[in-house]
Amino acid sequence: MSKDLWINLPVKDVEESTAFFNSIGLQATNVGNVRAQISIGQTKILLFPIETFEKFTGCKATDTAQCGEVIFSIGADSREEVDGFIQKVELAGGRVFGRPSETDGWMYGAGFTDLDGHRWNLLYMDESKTKLGDEI
Repeated sequence: MSKDLWINLPVKDVEESTAFFNSIGLQATNVGNVRAQISIGQTKILLFPIETFEKFTGCKATDTAQCGEVIFSIGADSREEVDGFIQKVELAGGRVFGRPSETDGWMYGAGFTDLDGHRWNLLYMDESKTKLGDEI
């Protein structure tokens, strides 16, 4: 089985979303005139117009103003990276719903929504502060 993961994400405006993700440091590349792709490691996130997404799935896309469908978590290399990333999100028009903070003495992160209300978070995990043998 392939180790790649492809996520299809509905957006109101592919060009606007592409610009948002590029401005926060996640490289989004236009693929044709109806979608864009973000690559994070082995994972690919495809941004599709809502109408195209609904044709693929055979159902309505989630109204992210009313409810959440998923939260995408991205690993960070440091606390400073989390802080800087969240500043970029705010400057690019995203909404921060969880300010940078520490949890359990070893995890530091923050949560935000993109222009379409999809939920994301950035996490730095200091594994040196966890108990040996504990799984994260």
